Amino acid sequence: MDIRGINSLVLAYLGDAVYEEKIRLYLLSKGINKVNLLQQVAINYVSAKRQAYFLSVLLERKFFNEEEISLIKRARNAKSHNAPKGCDIITYKKATGLEAVIGYFKLTGQEEKINKLIEIIVEV
Repeated sequence: MDIRGINSLVLAYLGDAVYEEKIRLYLLSKGINKVNLLQQVAINYVSAKRQAYFLSVLLERKFFNEEEISLIKRARNAKSHNAPKGCDIITYKKATGLEAVIGYFKLTGQEEKINKLIEIIVEV
């Protein structure tokens, strides 16, 4: 499969699912076992605003290589539907960039990179 030929929004679609699963597993590992509480705490990680923030932290720490940064930029610039309620379009597009690179890591079998990314996010 040629990853470069896959639409960046499709990568973001996959990355969103991968990211959500990793965050949920992390929260369960912390002993949170009530669904309502899980949902409340998960928002601190999975909202577009927080994802945009985490992307900026990862970029600051030079977590990504040039190819990955290029993919993030491509995803940020992709034409997408309106941002969700309570989120401006710039923030939403940054979150999309993070999700796209996670989707890319998943499709290229870079589980360790995903795990390291999540490790950094939960430490922030």
